[in-house]
Amino acid sequence: MDTIEHGQISVLPAAQRVAGMARLACDRNGGRTRLRRLYQDGSAKIRMPAVSADPLEAVLINTAGGLTGGDRLGWEIEVGAGASATITTQACEKVYRAASGRAEVRVKLSVGEHGRIAWLPQETIVFDRSAFARRLDVELAAGAEALLLEATVFGRLAMGERAAQGSFHDRWRVSREGVLVHAEDFRIGPGIAAALGRSAVAGGAIAMATLLMVSPRAEALLDPARQIIGGEGDASAWSVRKSGKLLARLFGADGYQLRKRLVPLVELLNGRAGLPKLWSL
Repeated sequence: MDTIEHGQISVLPAAQRVAGMARLACDRNGGRTRLRRLYQDGSAKIRMPAVSADPLEAVLINTAGGLTGGDRLGWEIEVGAGASATITTQACEKVYRAASGRAEVRVKLSVGEHGRIAWLPQETIVFDRSAFARRLDVELAAGAEALLLEATVFGRLAMGERAAQGSFHDRWRVSREGVLVHAEDFRIGPGIAAALGRSAVAGGAIAMATLLMVSPRAEALLDPARQIIGGEGDASAWSVRKSGKLLARLFGADGYQLRKRLVPLVELLNGRAGLPKLWSL
């Protein structure tokens, strides 16, 4: 970038961008799930709290403290046959105003036969005039189960902030034994606040979450899930590829109102594993 100071032209260095990639692989060994491989690069870090039994727990950390235009972050998790893992984040991921370009996050999850993964990151907080794209790709083997969550808050009302303008794109592709069983693309922008204000979109709500469960237990949990969700969202269940699929969508006036229902819903659908230790109201 060029600037003019005292009649002279000076060149400012290009802004440093976030770049991070982390990979974790785990297997069932000696009667429980154990770490097999861990790779970390750049701002992407993974920490594992001590647990006495399955599932293995992993905490994802972006040491940059947030994302903005031009940043790139990637997470890859591999759960072996019969193994079980719960993945969460240290805190809410913040997507800040972008001067140029967009921030991108790529997530790849794979689960071996009769394995299980719970992908439960904390909320993504979207700031005004940010640009963000996230891609979630999941591959499940025969008998594998998954609980997948992404929650987003457009602005922070308690701080007097709102995401009026920007762009946001969330893309999910979930396959079971090589066959696509779930696909969705959510896009909003450039007028984020105006779109959320429409009754057919969110009716003015700024916080929303999508939760997908692929498991034989899915249909049996539909009614209790709907009781937790209440009137601000809904859930449906289907039979898919010799398993079940439950899809829930929730929305709320702010992040706190959303989390009050999201916490018991995750506890219900995650079974004995319950809520990640870092989650709190």
